[in-house]
Amino acid sequence: MKKNDEYYMLLALKEAMKAQAIDEVPIGAIIVKNDKVISRGHNQREKRNDPTAHAEIIAIRKACKKLGVWRLDGCQLYVTIEPCSMCAGTLLWTRIDRIVFGAKDPKGGALGSSYHLFEQKNLNHHPVICGGVLENECGQLVSAFFQNKRLLQSK
Repeated sequence: MKKNDEYYMLLALKEAMKAQAIDEVPIGAIIVKNDKVISRGHNQREKRNDPTAHAEIIAIRKACKKLGVWRLDGCQLYVTIEPCSMCAGTLLWTRIDRIVFGAKDPKGGALGSSYHLFEQKNLNHHPVICGGVLENECGQLVSAFFQNKRLLQSK
C-alpha cells in the first residue's frame, strides 16, 4: 500500500515530539525510499552542543550511512518545519528527489519563506518541493514550545 504525505508527516511529527521531550526545538524529519522509512531525526543541537544537529541533517547522515552512498536519489524528505539554508544546501548536494515540509519558517526558511535556494538558475539539481502538509499541527507544536519558553522566562 502506498502511503501518502500526511502519513509520513505524522511520523515526522512523532520525531518532533522526541525533540520536545528533551527540551529541544520540536522539529522532526524522516527520509523515505521506495515507500519505506529509511531514517529518522529530530533536533539535538542542545543535547550534542552541535549547531549542525538539525533534524534534517541527522536524518540525512543516517540515510547515507544506511544506503552506503552520499546521494539520496529516489528519496523523499519529510520535515515538520521548512528547512533552513544549511539543511536546504545539504539537501541540494544529496540530490534528494523531493522535499515535503509542514509549516513555513518566516525567519529562516530557505524554500520560499525567507528566500528560495532552489530558484537559483545555475544549480544542477532542483528537487520537487511541497509545503503545507499538516501545516497547522507542525506550526502549532513549535509555537507552543516557544510560548512555554517565554512563559517560564517571565517567572
